[in-house]
Amino acid sequence: QVQLVESGGGLVQAGGSLRLTCAASTRTFSNYHMGWFRQAPGKEREFVAGILYSGTGTYYEDFAKGRFTISRDNAKNMVYLQMNNLRPEDTAVYYCAADPSSTWYPERSSEYEYWGQGTQVTVSS
Repeated sequence: QVQLVESGGGLVQAGGSLRLTCAASTRTFSNYHMGWFRQAPGKEREFVAGILYSGTGTYYEDFAKGRFTISRDNAKNMVYLQMNNLRPEDTAVYYCAADPSSTWYPERSSEYEYWGQGTQVTVSS
């Protein structure tokens, strides 16, 4: 069992920045591919960014490219999502997820076995 806890959400103005953190309670964190998803009220959960277990590959949904950066520190069992130039449409609950699979499709939520509780990001106009 892997426990994931997100933090770093909050209320920011449009154009501002936030860094989300996901802390994982596992001795084998470096074996997991990690992803960030988000869900806004009344909308489907959507992929934001993913990172390979080793940190050597990253993947972004189109809306995140050039604004968001995913990274990880396997020594600290942490994954991050740096979000810059935030827009009101970025308002959502952001979730961290872990995937133990050897074959990985980052954008597919069904790939991930473990999920955090989410952290709220609100961007004002």
